[in-house]
Amino acid sequence: MKLVRAWLVPWILIAGGIIIGVVVASNLNWLPTGTAGPEPIPSPIALPVATAPQLPMGGGSGKNFVEIAKLVKPAVVNISATRSGKPGENPHGSPLDDPFFRKFFGDEFSKREAPQREPKERGQGSGVIVESNGLIVTNNHVVNKADDIRVFLSDKREFKGKLIGTDAKTDIAIVKIEATGLSTIPWADSDQLEVGEYVLAVGSPFGLTQTVTMGIVSAVGRASMGIAEYEDFIQTDAAINPGNSGGALVNVRGELVGINTAIFSQSGGSMGIGFAVPSNLSRAIMDQLVRTGKVVRGWLGVAIQDLTPELATQFGITETKGVLVSDVMDDSPAKKAGFERADVIIEYDGKSMDSPTHLRNAVAQTPIGKKVSVKLIRDKKPKTIDVAIVEQPKSLGQPGAEERRESSVPTGLLSDLEVREVNEELATRYGLKGVERGVVVVRVKSGSTAEEMGVREGDIILEVNRKAVSSLKSYEQAASSLAKDQAVLLLLKRKGQAIYLTLRP
Repeated sequence: MKLVRAWLVPWILIAGGIIIGVVVASNLNWLPTGTAGPEPIPSPIALPVATAPQLPMGGGSGKNFVEIAKLVKPAVVNISATRSGKPGENPHGSPLDDPFFRKFFGDEFSKREAPQREPKERGQGSGVIVESNGLIVTNNHVVNKADDIRVFLSDKREFKGKLIGTDAKTDIAIVKIEATGLSTIPWADSDQLEVGEYVLAVGSPFGLTQTVTMGIVSAVGRASMGIAEYEDFIQTDAAINPGNSGGALVNVRGELVGINTAIFSQSGGSMGIGFAVPSNLSRAIMDQLVRTGKVVRGWLGVAIQDLTPELATQFGITETKGVLVSDVMDDSPAKKAGFERADVIIEYDGKSMDSPTHLRNAVAQTPIGKKVSVKLIRDKKPKTIDVAIVEQPKSLGQPGAEERRESSVPTGLLSDLEVREVNEELATRYGLKGVERGVVVVRVKSGSTAEEMGVREGDIILEVNRKAVSSLKSYEQAASSLAKDQAVLLLLKRKGQAIYLTLRP
């Protein structure tokens, strides 16, 4: 029996080793695989290339980003603009001057090459074909004052471009080439664009033609960027680099929602903040430039500002939706129609107004002579006024007024202000045009509520708590009725513009 046991032990160990080896080999895929064998797990570095996501295109169909790019790229052109310039200057922005360029090639290369530049300066940009007969939308800063414009299509054809018109106030320009049967991008209604939508930016960044980048709409209605006079930008994180200016911003249906215009950058390259002029505004400007060669804007004749929560409280309004009228200009459509200071405009021509920029753009785009209905709140009550829009005058008059004298005795929250009636010396000091009504602020106490709320030296006080101020005496009368901690609503004039400010203890 002992002999049998001694003989079995080695065979048991051998059999166990074989079983373990088969299991290990199977897990390591060392065995031949058949239809029933397990599929190997792919390595992370060997993942298959993902196909573009399917996006709704309307009518139940779908197109991915690859198909959208194929549709729109032939309608996006490269524009080379040349204009006279002094040696060493480049109004269009040479790559040698670009911080992104210098980051890779160094300042020494730029300095060495700069003296060799010709007096003729060249700039690169992009454009979008919107009509098959060669009508192209681009940026004003791409082609403005150019002596020669060259347009390069996606099929390598080159055309001489004719400048139809420009509008510096929106940074839009129209160029025409002599060609037919060209690919185009259809217009979209940019008013329907929503934050979070996918968009593609197509253009020629750094001269690299037919470049496509993807992102989302980060914001709409961006204004006060200092890029153009009339701003209503679409903000996107789709990469927009130098040279993309004038290119297309398209939605997932392959429609044109905007004209790429500018980037916010500290390096010269994209930082995920780009801006595009909405298609509706671009198209309206294009129509006027093509039809008349110039842009005519509508004018209402009111000075407006944001309705802040503090101002809404002062005017007895529960919501901050609307635009506050801080002044009504003489001989303006608004004056003739019966608008008043402190009116809150909540609707213009059937559209809700939620910011001064929104209202300003809406008025500017109104056809001259059109009569529009304006809904507003006056003294806490709703009111509707019909007004006929006229052409915006080239220069807007400033209301003036009377009386002058000397110092005052401030009271209440106004004790932090020192004011005087306007005289020639003060008018010169603060750059006041002519004789202004009201009193001028000559000192604001440092660290005071007035300073914190934004009152500045040189401001002219027109009203205190809705009471008109035309002289030092009327100012003191209005101020004397204020309790020590009573909130004060001031109407000020600053650099020719009337604004409301609220002082709270």
